[in-house]
Amino acid sequence: MATSKITYNGGLRTTSVHERSGNEIITDAPIDNKGQGAAFSPTDLLATSLGNCMLTIVGIAANEHGFNIDGATCEITKIMAENPRRVSEIVVNFQFPANDYSDKDKKIIERSANTCPVAFSLHPDLKKTVSFNY
Repeated sequence: MATSKITYNGGLRTTSVHERSGNEIITDAPIDNKGQGAAFSPTDLLATSLGNCMLTIVGIAANEHGFNIDGATCEITKIMAENPRRVSEIVVNFQFPANDYSDKDKKIIERSANTCPVAFSLHPDLKKTVSFNY
């Protein structure tokens, strides 16, 4: 089964449908590339996927090791480069809720975040700057 189906809607906008669930994501070209910037751009989703994956993998590790990260957030900053136009850096800033994490918990969080499949799928030249705030 396909993962998704993407339709070009015109006006530099697409709609992606997740085949299994039917959930939809709309993308729009960014303002600096002839778009309206009214939704995530494809490169926004690339950068955001790194944070989503990292939080998910940390959640799995937290469940396995008996601690809670509910309410954790990460802020993503995407930095673009030119010639060719591409994402050159993704800054991931994690904020974990006050939870008195042990040094062992923090080590598990940081190790698991850096082993997510999206991180391993990105080109090694794409810089990933990750910070953890407890």
